[in-house]
Amino acid sequence: MAGSTTAERGEPKQKSSGPPPRLRSRRARLRAIVLLGLVLVFLGIPTVWLFYGSDWLRAERVSVSGTRVLTPAQVEAAAEVPFGKPLISVDTDAIETRLRRKLPRIDSVDVVRSWPHGIDLKVVERTPVLIVQKGGKFVEVDDEGVRFATVSEAPKGVPALELTLARSGSAAASLRRFGEPRLVREAVAVARALPAAVARETQTVKVRSYDAISLELRGGRTVVWGSSEKGAAKARTLTALMKASPDAGYFDVSVPTAPASSAS
Repeated sequence: MAGSTTAERGEPKQKSSGPPPRLRSRRARLRAIVLLGLVLVFLGIPTVWLFYGSDWLRAERVSVSGTRVLTPAQVEAAAEVPFGKPLISVDTDAIETRLRRKLPRIDSVDVVRSWPHGIDLKVVERTPVLIVQKGGKFVEVDDEGVRFATVSEAPKGVPALELTLARSGSAAASLRRFGEPRLVREAVAVARALPAAVARETQTVKVRSYDAISLELRGGRTVVWGSSEKGAAKARTLTALMKASPDAGYFDVSVPTAPASSAS
């Protein structure tokens, strides 16, 4: 009986030299991560120094745009931009807060870093839609009912707001229910709803109660508006009524589906 051959017994396996492939892969990734970290450190130190330590990127100038009544000098002074400070560390939110607090005429402001040395202040001022006479001066009221400025001369083309709020009867009840600030906002809503042609002719918006708002136009004409509700419908009705009765001096659109006009 023939003995077992070498082929039948098999050849002994050769042992692999070095670490397994998986371990080699892990070591390679670790070396790459360490190398990347070193690169970022060496790149980051100059970058941090550039933004915070160098004199190249510091706040040195202010640019103001969008002003109409305010002057750029007023805005710049109120902003208190910290000149000489690294531009990246300038608190733009704090600048916006200071401007809105110190200059109520500002409705909104966009504070933007303008590299390498500037701060841009893009201002939007409030626009008066009504004025309230107070002594010899005039208080401007914007389209949200905010009283934002007192001026010595009334702005041209802005109607006066006249609050004649009775302290007794139904008008007093309206005042107690809504309060004066709400009634001012109602007057503002009426002023905003006026047709352009009527707005140009309006001299006074009178408020006696929530649903008793009227207009005094040039030439002694009167418009009874009622409340601020259904403003668009009242505006359309008033436009049609004035075209149909151009010589009338009295118009009532408080109920827009049943308007009326007369000579006086």
